[in-house]
Amino acid sequence: MAAAEPKKKKKKRKKKESLEHKRNRILVALGTFTVVYALDELGTLAAAFGTPGDIYASFVLFLVPFLIAGYDVLQKAFNNIRRGKAFDESFLMAVATIGAFAMVLFPDTDPHMAEGAAVMLFYQVGELFQAYAVGKSRKSISAMMDIAPDYANVEQPDGTLEQIFPDDIAVGTVIVVKPGERVPIDGVIVEGETQLDTAALTGESVPRPAKTGDDIISGCINMTGLIHVRTTKPFGESTVARVLELVENASEKKARTENFITRFARVYTPAVTGAAAVLALGGGLVTGAWSDWILRGLTFLVVSCPCALVISVPLSFFGGIGGASKLGVLIKGSNYLETLADVDTVVFDKTGTLTNGTFSVVAVHPEAGYTEQSLLEVAALAESFSDHPIARSIRAAYQGELDQNRVSDSANVAGHGFTATIDGKHVVVGNAKMLAAAGIDAPNCEVAGTILHVLVDDTYAGHIVIADTVKADAEQTIRDLHTAGINRTVMLTGDIQKVADHVAQELGVDEVHAELLPGDKVARLERLLGEKGKDDCLAFVGDGINDAPVLSRADIGIAMGAMGSDAAIEAADVVLMDDDPMKIAKGIQISRKCLRIVYENIVFSLGVKLTCLLLVAIGIANMWMGIFADVGVMVLAVLNAIRALRTSKN
Repeated sequence: MAAAEPKKKKKKRKKKESLEHKRNRILVALGTFTVVYALDELGTLAAAFGTPGDIYASFVLFLVPFLIAGYDVLQKAFNNIRRGKAFDESFLMAVATIGAFAMVLFPDTDPHMAEGAAVMLFYQVGELFQAYAVGKSRKSISAMMDIAPDYANVEQPDGTLEQIFPDDIAVGTVIVVKPGERVPIDGVIVEGETQLDTAALTGESVPRPAKTGDDIISGCINMTGLIHVRTTKPFGESTVARVLELVENASEKKARTENFITRFARVYTPAVTGAAAVLALGGGLVTGAWSDWILRGLTFLVVSCPCALVISVPLSFFGGIGGASKLGVLIKGSNYLETLADVDTVVFDKTGTLTNGTFSVVAVHPEAGYTEQSLLEVAALAESFSDHPIARSIRAAYQGELDQNRVSDSANVAGHGFTATIDGKHVVVGNAKMLAAAGIDAPNCEVAGTILHVLVDDTYAGHIVIADTVKADAEQTIRDLHTAGINRTVMLTGDIQKVADHVAQELGVDEVHAELLPGDKVARLERLLGEKGKDDCLAFVGDGINDAPVLSRADIGIAMGAMGSDAAIEAADVVLMDDDPMKIAKGIQISRKCLRIVYENIVFSLGVKLTCLLLVAIGIANMWMGIFADVGVMVLAVLNAIRALRTSKN
């Protein structure tokens, strides 16, 4: 185990040294260039070497910072030419800068070695700046990549802890997680209490309490207490492994805009190279001023370099994905980020998505002779031997001690309820059908939910309403979506119409379709897809295994990651790591901000370059302006792209 950590650190150190070496090299080149430029401008070279000796001295001296800064660019251009892939930004820089130095061969024009060295130097400064920018945008994702634990503690018979690779831990093994350590594998706490830091997974800064019996997910940091955890999944299927897989695969799925820029660069670069050649040769043939027109052609190449687009557009998408990941919203690719920005309709599953997915008693209506507590006691005793979620919710609501010795002849009537003898009295707890079988009409109840009626010795004692409670932030979610410009919110559920209508009205959902089987959900979604606008997209939000077909069919599927099923997470395009539906609106806002930045960079870069290219062609712009049009525009575009990484949790 000891060898694993040093190896990891060595790899990181090597990468850091590489970046530092390039930075130091550029600083040396910049310092050398400054000194040589000062000597040239102050006339020191002319005084020392005379004329034309000063020109050749200047040539040699400017060549030093040029080669220090740009030898790797020249090498890359040469290698690409050998492979038949000449037309890229390295080729443009190499031709333009070498050409600027070659102008020394034209005695009738001013030398341009300073401009040639400056072009290469500032191009490398821009590349270095871009490398730091990429590093900054990678931070949140890199932090997420660090959630992978190196080991799991397994207690041995003698009480000592052995560190074992998580991959080697079998399901059902009890592992020990000490304070300060990451939870290596999903499981259930069997001993101990603690506070969990889930920020790396969910973006939530507030620690979560965890105690014996609670489920715990891998990647969290155990903050306070020693806990024993029984693993419920192999490491490869645990939360941390799923998250890492999603993050690693995100860069492979490019947006339409990214693919367009890639195709554009492939056509654009040879086109501008040809245009520069035509400009230089055509102007030289017509006017005879070869040096002037060759210089224009070289400046044309400098200006035309597509660095700003090629770098800033992917960086913007990468920043958007990284910014979303900080909030616990995992977007599986920039193509899904782009689609998310066009969402006009959001369709929700109800249970587990807008509601908590757990039954609880929401109302108790006793008849004369009974109190709420006594009615709950009778119902809890009648269902004391049942493990049904409704039975558990009644026992939880009662909260008192249950003496099962008071109960006899307990029987489950499938689809109807329970019968039992309690303290010698015949008790019936069930639905309206069971009440009808006893010859009693069920009273109406205005509270929406599943109603359990209670009979004691054929006398109506009252009824209890069981319902799935709405998530605390579900109503705000719907409001946030409408504020974000979502025109239509829809809820699909297999629940009864009355309950569905009640939830929809409480939350402000625009449209609701109830009593749907999984197949019916797909059919209903198909209908909704047919109703949306041509350029609009539909998002479906779900959590259960029955939602997987709908998640796959929607334009973009959004799954609950913490409590959601593996099938739903696999089928989804976006995963909410903390099951917080409010993150949906935030994800949409991030995607739209990212797309806005992308279009800003495209318009700005092309606008400046086309203007400068025109000025170069007519002889107004010189090589120094060309440097700004290339490096300056790239730096500004990269700075703008970094904005995609900045997100707010509010």
